[in-house]
Amino acid sequence: MTNIEKMVVCRCEEVTYRQLLTTANEHKCTARELKLRTRAGMGFCGGRTCRVSVDKIIESVVPNTVPGDIPLKYQPPVRPVSFGTVGDIK
Repeated sequence: MTNIEKMVVCRCEEVTYRQLLTTANEHKCTARELKLRTRAGMGFCGGRTCRVSVDKIIESVVPNTVPGDIPLKYQPPVRPVSFGTVGDIK
């Protein structure tokens, strides 16, 4: 396995380039399907760091793919909030 195959594309879910490429080649899926199969883009950042890479992998593997065919959804970052903050209790 080469260094590029070991490269972690989705840091939140620890999905490697090899996992994404293998899944894309095996299933010839859309970016959304690749996300659901590998969990890339489903971590705390909501795909802000890896979404473009996932789209590029799909474009390189599946011919005639329109960029952003089914755009991946962004989620706001998750932050813990205390009940005191929500209820404005001091």
